[in-house]
Amino acid sequence: MTCTGFVHQALCYDSDEEFLAGTVDFVREGLAADDAILAVVARHNVGLLRDALGGAEEEVDYVDAVDWYGFPARTLGRYHDYCTEHARGGARGVRVIGEPVWAGRTPFETHEWTRYESLVNVAFADSGHRILCPYDTRALPADVLAGVRHTHPEVALGSGGPRPSCRYTDPAEFVAECDGLGTEPEAPPGSVREVGFRRGESVAARLAAAEFARRGGLGQGRARDMAAAVHEVSVNAVRFGGGSGVLRLWQDADWVVCEVVDHGGGARAVPVEEAGLLGHVPPDPYAASGHGLWVVRQLSDLVTERISTRGSVVRLYFRR
Repeated sequence: MTCTGFVHQALCYDSDEEFLAGTVDFVREGLAADDAILAVVARHNVGLLRDALGGAEEEVDYVDAVDWYGFPARTLGRYHDYCTEHARGGARGVRVIGEPVWAGRTPFETHEWTRYESLVNVAFADSGHRILCPYDTRALPADVLAGVRHTHPEVALGSGGPRPSCRYTDPAEFVAECDGLGTEPEAPPGSVREVGFRRGESVAARLAAAEFARRGGLGQGRARDMAAAVHEVSVNAVRFGGGSGVLRLWQDADWVVCEVVDHGGGARAVPVEEAGLLGHVPPDPYAASGHGLWVVRQLSDLVTERISTRGSVVRLYFRR
């Protein structure tokens, strides 16, 4: 049956058998409907699916989840590219089994991946795609499992079929709640370099970022990415944040961080209720504007923002 609306389900499993019970029929139904099938799962589960599907396994695209789930925005971009390519190629629909990687994440990273799961509902709304997200309850921490019902409209427990989640939270509301959790790392005392800029001077922020990236040990390509991302955010600060801003730079054991601060007052201030969703949805490639923050998210490893009429703070994180 052709799906007309986006479906986002979680599969909570505690055995190989439960994993297969929740995924094999999902794949076979998609193949029967001429859907494109992408399975981005743990390496062990790739083997399970291949064996269970028999000859049909050749019709599925398999990816080890470790190679796909690097950073949230770029992962979302890869899914969007896959779905767009196969829709243009004639597939009636796209089905994804997407198993995020949670092991080894800091609290801050875990928080951002949970936010990502909520934003998937915005990025693919009304797309007609189906995404099934397996969660191994044997291995995952309680805080990750607690977020499942808030970020997935439907949840399947074990071998049972999916049911509506009574705790599902609207993404705009969920993102706003996430902003108050306080997991974001702060700058080490006395380590911040500040560079002010005004209209016509945003190049100073770009040059400072490029220099700081090199001193922070980023490779040449990542240093260019960081400079380009800072330039885009700085230009936005000038245009929409009152004509000036401050770039703050620091690093710690894990990250090189760029923070762009403005004091608001721009002519096109973004409503608070919409700010948390900025740049998470791939823009129309033919639109004249609206690409900036999406590009910034693709260039950076992690991005956080606090945007309001009283001023905005955008932080860009680059893994050292």
